[in-house]
Amino acid sequence: MSGMSENKCEPCREGSSQVTEKEMQDILPQIPEWEIVDVEGIKRLKRTFFFDDFAKALNFTNRVGAIAEEEGHHPEIITGWGKVTVSWWTHKIKGLHVNDFVMAAKTDGLIWD
Repeated sequence: MSGMSENKCEPCREGSSQVTEKEMQDILPQIPEWEIVDVEGIKRLKRTFFFDDFAKALNFTNRVGAIAEEEGHHPEIITGWGKVTVSWWTHKIKGLHVNDFVMAAKTDGLIWD
């Protein structure tokens, strides 16, 4: 995981390329717990993390928020008792960019910190 999570998000503008199916299949093994879902025709990376209680889930949510602010790339986060669901996609291109995979890897790294 270290390679992907050590990358930085690159500036992404409207018109930037989405990752191809081949690129997705090459990158996904580096973030094996994540799934690609389609929401209203837009592909997203999604993973649910489980915790012992709400306080731990909230702490994780705040840590995800901190790395999102640091990178300037923001997910959808749903926090509940003992679980947090994180979804990454790039709003400007209405799909997945390499940045989303980088942020998924960074999110996974928070579990071990």
